[in-house]
Amino acid sequence: MSDATPPSRLPLDWIAASLRRERTRAGLSLSELAKRAGIAKSTLSQLEAASGNPSVETLWALGVALGVPFSTLVEPPVPVLRVIRAGEGAEVVSEQANFVAKLLSAGPSGGRRDIYLLRAEPGAVRESEPHIPGSVEHLVVSAGRVKAGPVGETVELDPGDYVTYRGDVPHSYEALVPGTVFVLVMQHV
Repeated sequence: MSDATPPSRLPLDWIAASLRRERTRAGLSLSELAKRAGIAKSTLSQLEAASGNPSVETLWALGVALGVPFSTLVEPPVPVLRVIRAGEGAEVVSEQANFVAKLLSAGPSGGRRDIYLLRAEPGAVRESEPHIPGSVEHLVVSAGRVKAGPVGETVELDPGDYVTYRGDVPHSYEALVPGTVFVLVMQHV
């Protein structure tokens, strides 16, 4: 890849294949999955055709409607040795806030955890709908300050701070200073 060609931010072909696979596995029509996820059927059709620009919110809603972790929809097959350099890897942006999620590692087959690197800037709060039942989030701040946790129970965190909370209830993330970076481990039980 030359310096003139920017890396792809979204693995649209992986998302399309994963959506088709999981929708078929669940025995759902395009219309039924779109209805359950609260998105337009045309949006889902575009995503399954590897076009469009899905947001974090759309992919989370589809994962919840399908009963699968977010990572199932965006993670490519993993080689034996995998290195993701800073500035590389597929990123998904939020529609609500200056918030970018990069899946670093999906739980292995039979495993139920995903690891994300998140970058956020002050401004709008990134509100998250409940994930699949039994989800637990573990968050460690590496730079900046973040306010995170279940709605009504958020806490402010500094670099090195750790918090864990239920991910199957409404929760939020808010960068309090520029350049906020944190690692989020999603545990699905």
